Amino acid sequence: MSTTEASSGFSRILSLVNDAAGEDISTRVDVSAMEEQFRNGGSLIDWLLDNVELTERDFGSALAERLRLPWEEDPYVDEGNADLLKGLCPPPVAIKHRVLPIAVEFEDEEAGPSLITLAHYDPLNTLDRQLVRRAVKCPIRWVLAPRRKVLGGLQKLYGVGGDIFDDLLANRDWDEDEFTFKEEVNIIDEDDEEASVVKFVNQILNEALNQRATDIHIEPLRNDLRVRYRVDGVLRRVPVPDNIVALQSSVIARVKLMAGLDIAEKRKPQDGRIALQVGGEPIDTRVATIPAIEGESISLRLLGQEQFNIDRLQMLPHIRREVDEILERPNGIVLVTGPTGCGKSTSLFCFLSVLNSEDRKIVTIEDPVENRLEGAVQIAVKAEIGLTFASGLRSVLRGDPNVIMVGEIRDLETAEIAVQSALTGHLVFSTLHTNDSVGGITRLVDMGVEPFLIAASVRAFIAQRLVRKLCRECCLPGEYTDDFLESVGYPKQDADKAFQANPEGCDFCNHTGYKGRTAVYELFRITEKVQELITSGASKQDLQRQGMLDGFVPMRDYGWEKVREGHTTIEEVVSSTELG
Repeated sequence: MSTTEASSGFSRILSLVNDAAGEDISTRVDVSAMEEQFRNGGSLIDWLLDNVELTERDFGSALAERLRLPWEEDPYVDEGNADLLKGLCPPPVAIKHRVLPIAVEFEDEEAGPSLITLAHYDPLNTLDRQLVRRAVKCPIRWVLAPRRKVLGGLQKLYGVGGDIFDDLLANRDWDEDEFTFKEEVNIIDEDDEEASVVKFVNQILNEALNQRATDIHIEPLRNDLRVRYRVDGVLRRVPVPDNIVALQSSVIARVKLMAGLDIAEKRKPQDGRIALQVGGEPIDTRVATIPAIEGESISLRLLGQEQFNIDRLQMLPHIRREVDEILERPNGIVLVTGPTGCGKSTSLFCFLSVLNSEDRKIVTIEDPVENRLEGAVQIAVKAEIGLTFASGLRSVLRGDPNVIMVGEIRDLETAEIAVQSALTGHLVFSTLHTNDSVGGITRLVDMGVEPFLIAASVRAFIAQRLVRKLCRECCLPGEYTDDFLESVGYPKQDADKAFQANPEGCDFCNHTGYKGRTAVYELFRITEKVQELITSGASKQDLQRQGMLDGFVPMRDYGWEKVREGHTTIEEVVSSTELG
């Protein structure tokens, strides 16, 4: 194409784009950069959507109208013919050219498909359409659709990494009985950036981060390899190519190699870490392998280098005031309780961030060290060399700290040293695994700590849970019966302040009805009256009754306030808390 022809072609496209956008976009962007994209064969639609504030729905539908193409705002894939669609439009074709097969038609069942409908979002890229026509052996009906719908549909139909396996499976030789590659070392070669398994693992990690996942689970089944993400506390299965089972040993070996684990050891559990960097941001990934019947199962915990600030906890005012008062105390123990994964560590580091200053020495003992706190001395437990919570804490006391954080109190020795630390002028933070705040007292007594020492050293027990936050874009007014509200303890007079998650969801929340999580708390202060009850061996019920007189608010009641403020739903609070 000559320079004159190229300029003429770009001018026509620019005129079409301006017409569809309803304005002269040259007043808002550098048109020369757009023309360079055109001359280099790049996608102009991608460039426009990334660089110009265009409403995809309005711009796309206007463009479709001017090009006389059908517009599908929400293209629906005919799942009943999914295998046929994938056969007619194979993964390399669909994903490389970003076209989504959504329907197929038959004039005669015996003669085969007579028409396939392909959704795409870049009608200006005529070369891609020509290449697709050559690859798809069937007449094509083209429709335009939003980019996010096309890309989301491709992932759902073909699975994560669906574009990388056909060539690999065609060119590699594997033992069909063992489903293991004879050239496995070449496939997982870390220096081979084009290796398909490397690409697949990278896509799993990238997609998990895009979906805000906290965990990735790669689990071999009898005839499949299941990949699941934990998003907002809920596990979701990720679609992957049908033939992934043939690559499962290579995928698992690749993850182990990245984590610095022994690839040959498949009989014992192993732990490792992967240091990633995405978009300039460091992501620390903790890796654990478990030998199972069907093969090794791998779990990856994604840990961003977070900035800790107590405001991010979004505590209700009455809890925040009490926490602030406790943090001003020079000594004592503060214990955060709850199950694994409820955000205890995040809360502790947010508390430490308040105390982190030049005039205080903060030392932490953790297993493992997951979060970094600038200015604190952080120690990782290593039981194999005798560095346990108890031995580490004993050594820390000789280093003259002001504030100590112990990852978890697991045994009597650690608990007793923590108590002595508090009694000798240190402020100590730690965690316990109990169902509620008051249960922390019983747990320490069961460990063997003397009740009078608990009363003298502990300042507060803070229990917490994480609940999913409502999607504010698609939530619905709550519709509950009086009987239901009474059974869960929600005040009937506040029924009009409750919202429900939309079961259909929306694009903003990935069609779940929820986006993000928030914590619900209960804080049990060790007041003078409570100290007397602990020393006398009072029951949990008596302790809780006195706590209520001192202003204690049960976790479920705290959750109701979050419901009234529109942060979460009654169902979420009920599923995470107990009726007081």
